Amino acid sequence: MRLSFPLAAACVVLAGCGSGSSGTSRASSTPAATSATGTPARAAATPGARLQARSVGRMPAPVELPAVATRGSALLAIGGLDAGDASVSSIVRVQGATARVIGHLPTPLHDAAAATAGTTTLFVGGGEAGAGKREILRILPGGGTRPAGSLPAGASDVGAAAVGREIYVVGGYTGTVPLRSIFAVGPSGSVRVVGEMPRPLRYAAVAAVGGRVLIAGGTSGTTARREVLSFDPRTRRIRVIGRLSKPVTHAAGASLNGRFYVLGGRGDALDSQRSAILAVDPASGRVTRAGRLPEPLSDLSAASFPDHVAVVGGRDLLGHARDEIWSLRARP
Repeated sequence: MRLSFPLAAACVVLAGCGSGSSGTSRASSTPAATSATGTPARAAATPGARLQARSVGRMPAPVELPAVATRGSALLAIGGLDAGDASVSSIVRVQGATARVIGHLPTPLHDAAAATAGTTTLFVGGGEAGAGKREILRILPGGGTRPAGSLPAGASDVGAAAVGREIYVVGGYTGTVPLRSIFAVGPSGSVRVVGEMPRPLRYAAVAAVGGRVLIAGGTSGTTARREVLSFDPRTRRIRVIGRLSKPVTHAAGASLNGRFYVLGGRGDALDSQRSAILAVDPASGRVTRAGRLPEPLSDLSAASFPDHVAVVGGRDLLGHARDEIWSLRARP
């Protein structure tokens, strides 16, 4: 099946649906084609790449996969799934160890994406009642929201990262069809298709590193992937730069000190959560072990700051949503 968008065509293929209150899949993974770097990169420690996690506080309530964005020195955690696997509408401001609800979305949503470009924080897509949403919302400084635009089609299970003044939205799921497109969303909410991945992806780990958007793992069809992709917004070129040691989906992505980090995640099984932190060199695509989370978690969310990575929420091996706030810093 093919879905056409304005200005460019984004190819899609059919896939199954599945979990939570929206019907979007939480099951996903099998290795695929050889990467551009050839054989899978070895996972060996690299000096300066390892991260150490420290618990710094708790969220107001347990939450899985909220959309997160930085706002100055704070993190905004928006929407997600609660302990009962229902969508939530809360906008939570996390500043150090303090987390408090500062506003609400117009409707509860989960599996959305958010990012801040310049001074503009946008919340994109999300799922509810079995369908992806088209709306793009501007998150106002006080916690309010304002409509900012629309995607060409509804999309949940998306990832996002900001490069310059634009936010790049990666992959997703309409509710019936997975997406392989990369959208550029401007501060005003304008949307255009700027890239197309080799295959549709949902629940990929995404972060901006050195002016590029790095994408790792994710679900394609019903299986997790190992590829690490690099998208250059200037040339609109996307290429495979490496491979993870195992297929991973529902992981978080973050950047720190010029490296791309893939945090936690799981394999195909709902109870296959992992604690591994992997570092990817964006130049060579080499993947190295870079520490461990305090416990195995999937569906966690991460935001990148100059000196640390903040991690909130997640889903544990027993299928419980978590409320911890972690700070990940480079080991001295």
